[in-house]
Amino acid sequence: MKPDIKDREYMYRLIIGQLFYDGHQQIAVNLANTLGCSAPPPPPSDKLFRLVTIAKQFVEDPDYKAEENTMPMQFETSSAGLDLQYDADVAATSPEPSQYETIYLTVHKAPCRAAAFNSDGSLVATGSADCSIKIMDVERILAREKEHREMNENGPDAHHPVIRTLYDHVDDVNTVIFHPRDAILISGSNDKTVKLFDFSKTAVKRAMKTLSEVYPVRALSCHPGGEFLLVATDHPTVRLYNIETAQAYASANPDDQHRESVTDVHYSENARLYVTASKDGDVKVWDGVSSRCVETFKRAHDGSSICSAKFTKNGKYILTSGMDSIVKLWELSTNRCLIIYTGAGATGAQDYPTSASFNQNEDFVLFPDEKSGSMCSWEARNADRKRLLALGHTSACRTFVHSPSMPAFMTGSDDHRARFWYRKPTTNDN
Repeated sequence: MKPDIKDREYMYRLIIGQLFYDGHQQIAVNLANTLGCSAPPPPPSDKLFRLVTIAKQFVEDPDYKAEENTMPMQFETSSAGLDLQYDADVAATSPEPSQYETIYLTVHKAPCRAAAFNSDGSLVATGSADCSIKIMDVERILAREKEHREMNENGPDAHHPVIRTLYDHVDDVNTVIFHPRDAILISGSNDKTVKLFDFSKTAVKRAMKTLSEVYPVRALSCHPGGEFLLVATDHPTVRLYNIETAQAYASANPDDQHRESVTDVHYSENARLYVTASKDGDVKVWDGVSSRCVETFKRAHDGSSICSAKFTKNGKYILTSGMDSIVKLWELSTNRCLIIYTGAGATGAQDYPTSASFNQNEDFVLFPDEKSGSMCSWEARNADRKRLLALGHTSACRTFVHSPSMPAFMTGSDDHRARFWYRKPTTNDN
């Protein structure tokens, strides 16, 4: 079959993507501009190198028969998550974040500082400086929207989305997560405690277990198996707890530790690694079994304090955000920054730490811009900036979390409100 102009364009995009991947950004940009491939620019990709490696086998040995599994996912066209090794040129299939709208609003008595979805996205929780935690049923939120009920809370309602309200902290709730297997919500607070609530009991208000820390708790991450809990506080050392026995462990090597307090911690999905972010400007990757530090990205955001760090679903990349309002994607196999997402923070430097996150299938990267009050978003593969979404909060957005299973996210603000955002299905959707 005779190659046509589209094949040539595809080849040029592979060349530009390979140059980006190999760190020759300026050459790649110049070549893209010369060839007219700049909108959107090809994402960093190692595909050309791998194709050449495979092609060499045919050139050097014409009788070579490639096994069926030589390129198992080479031309995969659907995206289950971000993998620049195989799907760098796959178009986004999920709705653009600027199309989301608020379909539910809940109000705390003080600023809303924490939010989390459970692993299947059926529940969402918010935590506040009023010391309370609310757990909401996502199906009920969607059902209310379908029935065109009032967006905010108006009196008693049999289908009320808030299914539990928990009170056991005596200071600001800074972080909440769901246990991956059991009906347990775990929270961390300025009162220097971690609390575990069994919300399977309808009348639950108080925690079934409390872990006492020495400093205010900033971030939590539960082992996917559910047995262990990582706790980050206003201290350079992360502690690993056995949830059953409440016994705590820390890395034995003092050189492994951060130099300032830890701001975020996350396990990878297979729990082989976990990642920490710190005010010292470093991002560290740790062995999930031995708790030894295996990699440090020093001055990951040019010295700015790191706000968040989390793995992609396949564990190949880490997404970070910093107080410089920049979001970065790091590749673990090469230990370097692969993509930089810029444009947030243009209206002024942020005053509060903010997390970056992927949408449910990792097509897009989202990051709330504090000063403009908007949600910034980019195509994850090529950092192409998308339209802004005005978040409608009257104060700074202090927490943001995206659903793992649907086009929905929750924002919480110093205006005391938590907003549930959702992209409603349209007639154009498949």
